[in-house]
Amino acid sequence: MRVVTGKYKGRHFAVPTSFKARPTTDFAKENLFNVLRAYLDFKQTKALDLFAGTGAITLELLSRGCPLVVSVEKDRRHFRFIAETLRALGDKAARPLCTDALRYAENSKMTFDLVFADPPYALPELADLPRIVLEGSVLKAGGLFVLEHGRDNNFDLHPFFLEHRTYGSVNFSFFRKPVDVNSED
Repeated sequence: MRVVTGKYKGRHFAVPTSFKARPTTDFAKENLFNVLRAYLDFKQTKALDLFAGTGAITLELLSRGCPLVVSVEKDRRHFRFIAETLRALGDKAARPLCTDALRYAENSKMTFDLVFADPPYALPELADLPRIVLEGSVLKAGGLFVLEHGRDNNFDLHPFFLEHRTYGSVNFSFFRKPVDVNSED
């Protein structure tokens, strides 16, 4: 796994071959972050990486200067790898958590400008993630939600859907949480 750009550009981290997680490809990551650049100022973005897997997206967010990146991973081996990788970087903006991503998204007291989710493509609740994130309090009003998913999912009709991008076998759907005119966010 390699960091594509930013202050950690070119850093390599050896992901154990026994891991179940499929890291987002460098090609897909690079294109994803090119799109995100149009939506966000990373230096102002508090981000949440749900189903963090290998921590690849977390590393890219940190590398681009996000002041806070919370990584949520339930698998203890994956979490340990992420925590060790982040410890080696010494980046104070990183906050790894070993917990269930769905439960965290539903119950978090923190709110984020960006929520990125890369669940297992066979996750039964995958189609429900936009509702959980966009109707809950984990994403700030006006915040961006990005869902990585397989080709069989289509979110184009979701009321907060922005766009869909495909890079090889990787699909990203982008959503924007509406800004409530009565909100102070």
